[in-house]
This record gives sequence, structure tokens and C-alpha cells, in this order.
Amino acid sequence: MSADQEWRRPPDAYRLPGGEVHVWRAALAQPAEALLALAAALSPDERARAARYSREDDRRRSVIGHGLLRQLLGQCLGEAPGELRFELGEFGKPALAGPGTANRAGPHFNISHAGDWILIGLAADRPIGVDVERMREEVACDRLAERFFSRPEREALASLPPALRRAAFFACWTRKEAYLKARGDGLTLALDRFDVSLMPGAEPRLLATRHDPADAGRWRMAELDVGPDHAGAVVAPGPDWSLRRWHWQHAACA
Repeated sequence: MSADQEWRRPPDAYRLPGGEVHVWRAALAQPAEALLALAAALSPDERARAARYSREDDRRRSVIGHGLLRQLLGQCLGEAPGELRFELGEFGKPALAGPGTANRAGPHFNISHAGDWILIGLAADRPIGVDVERMREEVACDRLAERFFSRPEREALASLPPALRRAAFFACWTRKEAYLKARGDGLTLALDRFDVSLMPGAEPRLLATRHDPADAGRWRMAELDVGPDHAGAVVAPGPDWSLRRWHWQHAACA
């Protein structure tokens, strides 16, 4: 099934029910009116941060990612997107700020961007991590795998025909990154302390977690067919959630 068939246009009345994990996909290439609408939802600090990027693509990613996140959270909460406030957790993962200084219980969210796409993961009742990477030809997959992957992952990668190794490398990388982002503790956990599946056609799974053996059973991961030359993954706790993939398009362009 192609990426375009998997990613659907959202309903007019968007909701984020419990028990569901939603991933939104937005293209980097957006018309000027879409960028203006998204920029209008940003806080002054977010607009200033976007303006500091020297590359146009980086400015676009910042505006699209944070502007669309605010619009989606505003719809979920029935609040003005520009008035939402965020706080950083202990390890730097952002969360919605509550009326005082404590984080709200939800919705939970995560942003990732690479190449042609921006992804936003949302869940009402559980933490979430998403990751997307562009499968660039110049990436030294074998060298990076030797440095960062676990021994079982390196052995699985080496067992594949050369034609399949690049896709398997990026499948492994995005699954590992999404797991770390869902946990919310960032770089405090080394990438080689846990194993994920990477064989083509195999179910995306967290296979082993040497830092906490029970943790492998707490999380579920899913592959995201983001688009040509891109790999993606989403991770959230519990076996019982269903995945919804939405493709965002500015209303004036729909």
C-alpha cells in the first residue's frame, strides 16, 4: 500500500479519542498562505526562533511543525492556538503547561522532521514518540551502525543483501529514536542498550531492553510509510492503541 493511500484527509470535526495514536504528516512545500496561517498561531518566541534560521527549509520546518501543533492542540482542547503554553520536562521534552506551573495530563505530542516531511504525533492518554529520516545516499550506514547499534542489530543488518541494508538501517534508526522520544529521557539511554527489529517485512518490535528487561513489553511500535526515500516510526506504551494517519493540507488548498 502506498503512503498516499495510508494517509487520509481528516474529518472536519477533528477529535483525539483515548485509545488512539494519531500521526499527522505535512509537506515541507507549502504555499505562502499556508505558512502565513501557521505563523499566526506561533508565540512571539517561536516566531523569533524560526526567523533565526539561516536556511529557508529550516525556517519552514519550524513554522509548519510548531504552527500546526498549536492548531491541532487548540482543536483538541477548544482553546486558542496562540494562547497555549508549553513547559520542558526533566530531560527537555516539551509538554503542555497547566493553569499553574505543572504540566497537563495531555494531550501528549511529539514532532519530527526530515527531508520533505514534518510529522506530528498526538495521543490523548499516553506518551508518544515519532521519528522521520530521509534515506540519504551519503549516510555511512555501516559506520553508524557499528558505532550506535547493538550487537544483535549489527548482526541482523550484516546478514542482509547489500541492496536491502540502507532501508533496514533507517528502519532501525527511526524505531530507536521514536522509542527514546516516547520515553522522554533523550540521550540518557544509549542506543545500544536496547534492540529493535529491522528485517524487511518483519513486524516493528522492541525486542530487548537491557536497561530494564520488562520495558520491552510496555511499548508498541509501528512503521510509518511517510513517502519515497523517507523512513518513519511511531512508538507509544500499551498494546491496545489504534493508529490513525492524517495528511494535513491548508484549507484554502484542499
